[in-house]
Amino acid sequence: MAAIAILSDIHSNRQALDAVLEDVARHDITRWWCVGDIVGYGADPQYVLEICLTAPERCIAGNHDLGVAGGVPLDAFSSWAYDAVAWTQTVLGLEQRVALAQLAPTDFDHAVPLVHASVRDPIWEYVLGVEEAKASLELVREHVTCIGHTHIPAAWHRAEDGTITEVPGQGVVELVPGRWLINPGSVGQPRDDDPRAAWARLDLDANTVEFIRTPYDIAGAQRAIRAVGLPEILAERLGEGF
Repeated sequence: MAAIAILSDIHSNRQALDAVLEDVARHDITRWWCVGDIVGYGADPQYVLEICLTAPERCIAGNHDLGVAGGVPLDAFSSWAYDAVAWTQTVLGLEQRVALAQLAPTDFDHAVPLVHASVRDPIWEYVLGVEEAKASLELVREHVTCIGHTHIPAAWHRAEDGTITEVPGQGVVELVPGRWLINPGSVGQPRDDDPRAAWARLDLDANTVEFIRTPYDIAGAQRAIRAVGLPEILAERLGEGF
C-alpha cells in the first residue's frame, strides 16, 4: 500500500492547502485523506471545499463543516467561530452546501477509520490526553485510527496489555503492534505554537507515520481574512500558531 498523506482542519485556508499539496507531491505521495473541518475560520471556503470534494480518496466532515451545512446548531460555537461559520454559509453556493451536507464525521468502512474528533464523540470531543485517547482506543480494533479537531499533531499507542502511551507528534514514529490514534495536526490553523501547516505521511507497509510541517504564505492568508471582514483574531492567530 503506497504512502498516504493525512490532512485535517484545513479551515478554508487556501494558502496553506496549496503549500501542503505541493509538499505532498514533493514527497512522491499521490493519495490523501481529509479528516474534516474543510471550512470555517478562513477566507476561501469555495476554493478549499472544491478541492476537498474532488481530490482526496476519502473525506469526512468536521464540526465546522456540519455547522455550515446545518447539521449542528450555530450556538455551539465560540463567537469568532460562529461569525466564520455564518459568513461561510452566505459565501457557499447551494450546490456546495448540499455536497458538504453529504459528508459524515466518521468513516469506518476501511482498514484505517477516520473520525473527526474522537471515536466516542466524533463531532465535539477533544483528544488532548491519555484518558480521552484511552476511551477512543478501547472502541476500535484496527491498528491505526486517524482523528483531527485539536489542531495539534499527536499520537497515542495502546499496547496489548492495555497501557496507553502518548507519543510526540514529531518526526517519524514506528507504529509498533497494538492500536494507534494518529492526529496529523492542522493544515489551516495550527495550535501548537508552530505556525507552519501540519500534516502526516502514513506508510502502512513500513508501519510508520511521519509528522511533517510545511511553511506557507501566512501573510497572504491573513490579508484574505481581513479583506472579507472576518474577526481579527482569526488572522492574528495564524502568525503565532495558537
